[in-house]
Amino acid sequence: MRELGEFALIERINRGRVQAPGVLLGPGDDAAMVAAPDGRFVVTTDMLVQDRHFRLDWSSPVDIGRKAVAQNAADVVAMGAWPSAFVVALGCPADTALDVIDGLTEGMWAEATRAGASITGGDLVRSRDLVISVTAFGDLRGRAPVTRAGARVGDTVAVAGRLGWSAAGLAMLTAGAEADDFAEALAAHRVPQPPYAAVLETLSDSLNSLTDVSDGLLADLGHIATASGVAIDLDSSALHDPALEHLAARLDADAAQWILSGGEDHAFVGTWSAGAELPAGWVPIGRVSAGHGVTVDGVPPAGSAGWESFSGADSASGSEPR
Repeated sequence: MRELGEFALIERINRGRVQAPGVLLGPGDDAAMVAAPDGRFVVTTDMLVQDRHFRLDWSSPVDIGRKAVAQNAADVVAMGAWPSAFVVALGCPADTALDVIDGLTEGMWAEATRAGASITGGDLVRSRDLVISVTAFGDLRGRAPVTRAGARVGDTVAVAGRLGWSAAGLAMLTAGAEADDFAEALAAHRVPQPPYAAVLETLSDSLNSLTDVSDGLLADLGHIATASGVAIDLDSSALHDPALEHLAARLDADAAQWILSGGEDHAFVGTWSAGAELPAGWVPIGRVSAGHGVTVDGVPPAGSAGWESFSGADSASGSEPR
């Protein structure tokens, strides 16, 4: 980085990249310009800090780049919007190897493309540690946003995507387990695969509330319950995952805790109107009722509900790097 310099690096990052159709002006000017066809856009931002949210000895730069974009794209899709553009701010030490930056760029572009968008610009600064901040924009295409506040009594709670696998991968990395039969869980932690199409291809008036599972199923459903003024009860039998239980047994861990409290799977969980037929890819896991809070089989869950940024120790001390 020190030898190449800022502006040469920016040119290297942008060389040969093709912008998505909704980008009216890409990198190279003071700011980018992105279309907002219906006069609105959804926007979100998220930051990843080295050794707090990722470790370079656990994940490749490509993996980290994909994860940084995926968690922002998932937030946009969780509003019922199509990702349209990403802006990336990167802080790194001057002695950062160019192959690290190249890998981050490759990963971010790969996930942006998978989400149907592109990277329109950003910022580059010198910092003590590697820090990545991604801002994502989305297009509602004339629809109303799907918020956390729309759950109704009688709704079916359903999930699209897998739960607990990122937490399993993290547990294996923490335990130093790199066996081949752990590869699927390790990949799930390193590169989440939000099922964007499961939401965007099935949007309907029957989907009343929606969020992505980033902090843990209990925590994220708790946000829906609070915002909507309702209670949510989960059916533990619907969350049963034999493959995950096999991995948990190898580590003397609790698969149910991974499913209920593990974050970063970026599956989507929402509530659908009573009697509505769930689209392909959605699995019923509970019901909305009058009251407040989240229960499992009618009982308040014990233990941690999920991740909170300012609780616990730093990941360098062995806690979850989120």
